[in-house]
Amino acid sequence: MNPHAPSLRESLPPRGADPAWGGPAPDRMSAAHNKTPQTLAQWLVHNAATRGGEVAQRHKREGVWKEFSWTDVRDEVRALALGLRARGVQRGQTVVLLSENRPELYWAEWAAMAVGAKVVALYPDASEAEVDYIVGDSHAVCVFAEDQEQVDKVLPVMARHADLQTVVWWESGGLWSYRNEGLLGWDVFRTAQHDVQPADAAWFDQSVAQGQSNDIAVLSYTSGTTGVPKGVITTHASLMHNADLIARSMHVPEGGEYLSYIPLSWATEQWVGVTMGLMRPLRVSFAERPDQIQEAIRELACEMVFFGPRQWESLAARVHARMLDAPPWRQKVVDWGLRIGRLARADQMDTRARSWWVRALLPVADALVLRPLREQLGLKRSRIAFTGGAAVAPDIFRLFAAMGVMLRNVYGCSEFGLITVHQGARVNAETIGETVAMASAWGVPMEWRVAEDSGLEVRGGAGFAGYWGKPEKTAEKMNGDWFQTGDAVGLGPGTGELVYYDRVEHMSRLKGGHLFSKQFIEVRLRFSPYIREVMVVGDATRERVTALVNIDGEVFGRWAERNGVSFTTFTDLSQRPEVLAQVAREIASVNQALPEAARLTHFVNLPKELDADEGELTRTRKLKRDFIEQRYGVLIDAMYTGRPAATIEIPVRYQDGRAGVLRADVTTGRVPTSAAMET
Repeated sequence: MNPHAPSLRESLPPRGADPAWGGPAPDRMSAAHNKTPQTLAQWLVHNAATRGGEVAQRHKREGVWKEFSWTDVRDEVRALALGLRARGVQRGQTVVLLSENRPELYWAEWAAMAVGAKVVALYPDASEAEVDYIVGDSHAVCVFAEDQEQVDKVLPVMARHADLQTVVWWESGGLWSYRNEGLLGWDVFRTAQHDVQPADAAWFDQSVAQGQSNDIAVLSYTSGTTGVPKGVITTHASLMHNADLIARSMHVPEGGEYLSYIPLSWATEQWVGVTMGLMRPLRVSFAERPDQIQEAIRELACEMVFFGPRQWESLAARVHARMLDAPPWRQKVVDWGLRIGRLARADQMDTRARSWWVRALLPVADALVLRPLREQLGLKRSRIAFTGGAAVAPDIFRLFAAMGVMLRNVYGCSEFGLITVHQGARVNAETIGETVAMASAWGVPMEWRVAEDSGLEVRGGAGFAGYWGKPEKTAEKMNGDWFQTGDAVGLGPGTGELVYYDRVEHMSRLKGGHLFSKQFIEVRLRFSPYIREVMVVGDATRERVTALVNIDGEVFGRWAERNGVSFTTFTDLSQRPEVLAQVAREIASVNQALPEAARLTHFVNLPKELDADEGELTRTRKLKRDFIEQRYGVLIDAMYTGRPAATIEIPVRYQDGRAGVLRADVTTGRVPTSAAMET
């Protein structure tokens, strides 16, 4: 048993606006069962009836923001539901979504739910093999695909799976010559539904009304880091319970601006954009293209921003990269402004307890540095900024807090739901927040405990409904009535706050017996603007810790130009002595905060970027450690046998689909000690 954690942590008293605990009156998301819609489709119909003229969604098209009211959205969803009925889609069947975030993606999901079907949202960059597996595993009967690129993945899959009868697209470019009986354009699919007859409207209302909160709403497939992906059964009750908890614990305002950017294959986006967008409700907007997210955030001045850890790290790297191009005097001004911001907002936005001179200088720093930084990043009105899905370096939290954006962690899992959130005025950057033990109309308070192996176990909430078609895998995750998250955690300094270490199976022990967390080191290394990805290596057969590093080619490209370092390709840049020396300094600075036995001694810069299409990363950009360690084994051996360099040949896949082989000579880098750095 972890000596610093109790064997069982009973549920904490609910915080915030919960009338059962003496708080203020409930908001509309926490009403009693008999007054509250019990499915997402019922929420949509409810919103159309009670606030039909209000703006529900916006989508930028050809440079202009087009608005859709709740009535507009209801009509679009009804037309699609009638189209699904015409194609024979029935209650309990599966509909797959394959697209970037846009209103049509939401409409298709809600339409499927309106007819009683469940949905699977795939990453837009999913490969044909991934689409094939999930279509077959979920027994999908219909796929909504955005454009030709997505349709080209689905048509071969359609030929292999008899259940899949319909593919619907909404961007026609390149598809005019395609001939397939089951392939339909968006307008053709719903043309006959424009003039909705009273009988059709009555059928739609009746179909929506039949829905129950325990109906399956979504199958959220796991990333497959430990085997084939598994479909997590997610009910309407689970979606609504978790959306309610996030909204209340983070005090999300009704009608807030939200930009939908995170793929719907993430459970968190299903809780926030899809479900909370209906229940709170929010005004949910969509950028014209994925590469215009930052521009859209600036235009909308969103009050609530949700990015994954990699996106927050990318924003931080952008700030650092721009400073590389700035003249020295400007760099000093920015450093001064951020230093004042850190002193003023170290762990909370309330600055009243700070020294008088810090409070006096903060408005100057804000005007000269911090406000312009927020505006450039599109965060000038962001009141609620949060992240989830993976660990985040504490320095990321501190950087954005200095700018005036208090970043908060949302931690949970697809199977169980929300577990912790940073709440209140203070945010401890070293933790993943306080446990959320509130009840809702769809779930009971959560309980949690820490097992002997430091693994977090939970029960309560909306419950774990199991894995689709895999009862044996469902049983493996349960310890009695406790769900085993598989995450190793410890207790933070505050009541109910948890510190995330790593996956239980990824906690590592060196040959000398020292226990350490690879991910704990990796998230701190990724704070460096020069390091995009990193995989720490070390186990019971090895006496020391090393790392495989992916440099940030864009940042190092600017750095090389500024420092007069010539290079040709990414491979060439990664092996330049000057680049190796800079990466060594970045690692050495992180080493100073680590126990001596866990400090990195050697590293290599990989000659190519890690790629999800080549099986090195999951679609959520998590490392596939076993595969990477096998693929780059020759480089790992070089670090542990003391060889100064190694030659590697690895298969690669180019953006145009061609396959090839990359051959490169890779140098083994040594990390200087702190004494050497001072010298």
